Amino acid sequence: METTWVKETCLINDMEIYCEHAIKRNKPPLLLLHGFMSSTYTFHKIFPMLQEYFSVVAVDLPGFGRSEKSASFIYSYHHYGMLVNDILTYFNLQNVIVVGHSMGGQIALNLAKIVPCNINKLILIGCSGYLKRSRKRLIYCSYIPFFDKLMALYINKHGVASGLKNVFYDQSFITDSHIEEFGRPLKDKKMYKSLVKLIRHREGDLIGRDLNKIDLPVLLIWGREDRVVPVNIGYRLANDLPNCDLKVYEKAGHLITEERPDKVCEAILSYAI
Repeated sequence: METTWVKETCLINDMEIYCEHAIKRNKPPLLLLHGFMSSTYTFHKIFPMLQEYFSVVAVDLPGFGRSEKSASFIYSYHHYGMLVNDILTYFNLQNVIVVGHSMGGQIALNLAKIVPCNINKLILIGCSGYLKRSRKRLIYCSYIPFFDKLMALYINKHGVASGLKNVFYDQSFITDSHIEEFGRPLKDKKMYKSLVKLIRHREGDLIGRDLNKIDLPVLLIWGREDRVVPVNIGYRLANDLPNCDLKVYEKAGHLITEERPDKVCEAILSYAI
């Protein structure tokens, strides 16, 4: 019998977390984590194929998408990792394959650092890497009253279409649906308050000595023309992670799940099954 794809908001750690899932207890569990200012929509093109082979759970992280923009949550990668562990517990997922895109990849690495015993493999797509903490001047500015409104003005001035041009290599892939879905979060004023807290709370990305200790199997997937997280970051991560493979695809940008969904699914299946 075909498993229904469920979209629901779950109360996890006293926060409303938006989840999409097709849970099949006879299939290996796969958790999907999106990147900065994104949502589960990042993976919409690969959902259908993945749910044939996996028990799939995708979430909007706090502060993004349809999840709660909590005023009390600490928006650090460590705390995101702890929350994701609670999500695994909520759905009773064990020996999990975690797929993280961009910032979601860095959160996945933090999760692996916190609870390696419950993670089977990591699959990191255009993973954020080697970013330092925000500069002190920017952190101080984040305490200025109405700084969230200034941030909203800055982001909306550049527009959704401009942002999408940066994450796609082939801009002919950009559709009205992309503009609508990626633009939806920008209309939520509470998101900008979360971004301000992310500026304050986000520690730097894991550095070499931390990455050296993550001995889980890791697959890195990259678009050669990624302008957001250049492919040289992938090569550095591959060097620092002791059990790592890297696949690079030509003529693809940061949002490779949109431009090469078949290749991404093929890579995930060959690595995870």
